[in-house]
Amino acid sequence: MTTLLVIAKEPRPGRVKTRLTPPFSPAQAAALAEAALADTLRAVAATPAVRRLLVLDGRPGPWLPDGFEVVPQCAGGLDERLADAFARCAGPALLIGMDTPQVTPELLTVDFADCDAWFGPAEDGGFWALGLARPEPALLRGVPMSVPETGAVQRERLHAAGLRVRELPRLRDVDTADDARAVAALAPRGAFAARLADCTRGGAS
Repeated sequence: MTTLLVIAKEPRPGRVKTRLTPPFSPAQAAALAEAALADTLRAVAATPAVRRLLVLDGRPGPWLPDGFEVVPQCAGGLDERLADAFARCAGPALLIGMDTPQVTPELLTVDFADCDAWFGPAEDGGFWALGLARPEPALLRGVPMSVPETGAVQRERLHAAGLRVRELPRLRDVDTADDARAVAALAPRGAFAARLADCTRGGAS
């Protein structure tokens, strides 16, 4: 069975979802980040796994459900932090971020029986999920992060290593207000959609 990893930041105003400000205030952006994280963790909690690990920059809060180990992110760039997260796993592992609250347990239930890696492309050119049957941190180190070619470079790393790669559906990350509205429409019953509606009405300002 797979280890599920979530890499995330503590949802504090001014530290998360800064591209949502404006139109939202820093407090509203943090509230949206918290809701996105809560939805993500809820989906992970409902997915069969041998281990659930939250790799966190900051401190856990009331949004954290039971059943998760919490470990701090290492120093360095995002590539180093992702590599370090995989280094904590001894067997098959799937890593996701906190920016796709529309994710479901069905999407996260992956089988490595006929592949070595799972790759979840994001609409912005990055990736929202990466699964490795045999976690190898070197596959992530040096990959340029948060640029339009991030996903292409990471995918090529996997293929160059001779891995059999299967792809997950393309998802949209929440970075901008347009992203937030589109993602909320895909998961209208989630905490993220409810918080977005509240923020749009002027709550959590």
